[in-house]
Formats: sequence, C-alpha cells, structure tokens
Amino acid sequence: MEDTVRVIIDRPKGSVHPKHKNIFYEINYGFIPNIFAPDGEEQDAYIIGVSEPLKEFTGKVVSIIHRRNDVEDKWVVAPEDMSFTKEEIWEAVKFQEQYFEIEIILK
Repeated sequence: MEDTVRVIIDRPKGSVHPKHKNIFYEINYGFIPNIFAPDGEEQDAYIIGVSEPLKEFTGKVVSIIHRRNDVEDKWVVAPEDMSFTKEEIWEAVKFQEQYFEIEIILK
C-alpha cells in the first residue's frame, strides 16, 4: 500500500449518499484512482483532518477500516502533518461505518 495517495472526492462533506438518503457525509469521501479494491472498483477513502468540502486531496494513509462483514476495506487519508487515534477515526466515520462490523487498523 502506498503511503501518500491522491483521492478524487465524489461525495464531498455535506452531501448525501446517492442510494441511502439518510446517510449524510460528515467528511469528504472518494476513491484513489488506479488502485483497485476486492469489489473491482477503485479503492474508497475517507478524508479526515479537513473541514471544507473538497474535489481532490493528496495526503497520507493513516488507517485502514477493515469491514469484517463486507468485501471491501476503506482507507483513511489525512494531511501529512496530522495523526489520529482509533477513537478519533471512529468518530469521523461512524456516520457510515456504524452499519458494518469493523476493525480500525492504524498505519
């Protein structure tokens, strides 16, 4: 896995999930071009440590969210100079990850 990645944001902070209108994106969410996840799609990533909606972001992978009851994991990407605890990551991603059995793995 690469340490620094570029994320294309397709669900900016403040948007709603395209299929599940009850899921409101409290942080930016997107994908890492040309890195493919087990579901055959490009790798999904959450962006933490940034307060405004984004279209694109380059940062470091600080964590992997392993979904025990789903085929794909999510990467957590942050600004180069920031680090987060498991608890801080959970608080940032629970709006969506609460529906899955997850393990947060710090990098």
